[in-house]
Amino acid sequence: MRILMHERWKCIGCGACAAVAPDFWEMSDDGNADLIDCKKEDVDEGIKETRQIQDKDVDENQNAADSCPVECIHVNDED
Repeated sequence: MRILMHERWKCIGCGACAAVAPDFWEMSDDGNADLIDCKKEDVDEGIKETRQIQDKDVDENQNAADSCPVECIHVNDED
């Protein structure tokens, strides 16, 4: 298992993540991306979204991270 993390406060709403990995990402009413079925946490900078993903979903979400122009999506090893 891995942890998918979204630094939502950095999001500019380009939609690349939702286009690349629509099972995990969607565009919200405020124009920014949202990680589907995630835990939301208020941090000093804004909202941090996290979700566990299975190994089979790593490549799809790494593609979403790589397509993000502001690098606010991260695929990390589980703590």
